[in-house]
Amino acid sequence: MVTRTTVRTWSRVARTGENDQVTSQPPVPADDPTAVTARDLEVLAEQLGRAPRGVVGIAARCVCGRPLVVRTAPRLPDGTPFPTTYYLTHPGAVAAASRLEADGVMREMSQRLTEDDELAAAYRRAHEHYLARREELGHVEEVAGISAGGMPTRVKCLHVLMGHALAAGPGVNPLGDEALERVRDQWRPDRCSC
Repeated sequence: MVTRTTVRTWSRVARTGENDQVTSQPPVPADDPTAVTARDLEVLAEQLGRAPRGVVGIAARCVCGRPLVVRTAPRLPDGTPFPTTYYLTHPGAVAAASRLEADGVMREMSQRLTEDDELAAAYRRAHEHYLARREELGHVEEVAGISAGGMPTRVKCLHVLMGHALAAGPGVNPLGDEALERVRDQWRPDRCSC
């Protein structure tokens, strides 16, 4: 079973790349580990290869404290509606999700949704959870009722489902949980690979 690791405080240093250089990162705010720091925004820009947009919180962190999943506003600063509330940013997790997608896992999961009523009901609940969490950030009519990742009837993006599972914790998104379990040999949330 995959568990979400919430980092409240930490003083470790994070590995930054293939040369194993080490950099300090200011501690995650102890009173609110979801708060976005200036250093978080720098790390996100490194992870994404561009400036982050619409970030309202860090929904999940690596055990070293670096962002793993961001929580994004339903409307970006330029006015664009953005349905992806939970955006997976960690390069190792992103690569693992991409490999699963390339292996055809989305098609297999979508097929199972048509055959397994219990799985389909749990996935619909994940969709409702996603919508409720986004609505907390504000109502955007253009994306009302639309979650992300293909929910509630198909699987369109494992990055979204894994991000949702990491942010919400185990038991909320069954296919996100399953995807996390399937990538354990490549990437795990309980081990730093930054």
